[in-house]
Amino acid sequence: MPSPSPTTERSSITILMADDDEDDRVLTADALKRSRLINDVRFVVDGDDLMQYLRGTGAYATGGVPSPRPGLILLDLNMPKKDGREALAEIKSDPVLRSIPVVVLTTSKAEEDIVRTYDLGVNSFVSKPVSFEELAAVMRTLACYWFDLVELPHDGPESDD
Repeated sequence: MPSPSPTTERSSITILMADDDEDDRVLTADALKRSRLINDVRFVVDGDDLMQYLRGTGAYATGGVPSPRPGLILLDLNMPKKDGREALAEIKSDPVLRSIPVVVLTTSKAEEDIVRTYDLGVNSFVSKPVSFEELAAVMRTLACYWFDLVELPHDGPESDD
């Protein structure tokens, strides 16, 4: 019996992108659709919004069905309110959230940002490509790595409330 196609296997994976630049969000969504890599992409606009999404608070406190837990977070570093570095530190220090892979996707190429984010526990650091074609190629590569090659946890650990 043939194995399921990568697209089928990825169908339940949610990618959560935290980026304050609307153009970057739209281009990334288009690149993912064009590559037919996933079917669920969510967006938040800053680090505060990201943490509310992940914890089901604020605008994400629906009282009903919680927002789906992301299988991967794409994180911009330079955002208003709470920047990506602060959000990354919060995610990686939280026992319920720290198993979610975080890929920094940013325009920064500063060595200081690279070193600091790895010190904070980022899983990968990727500089945003300039062209749409390059962005689509990066999204294909990220999806192949994170969804085909490595094993990801399906759910985070239960909290000890």
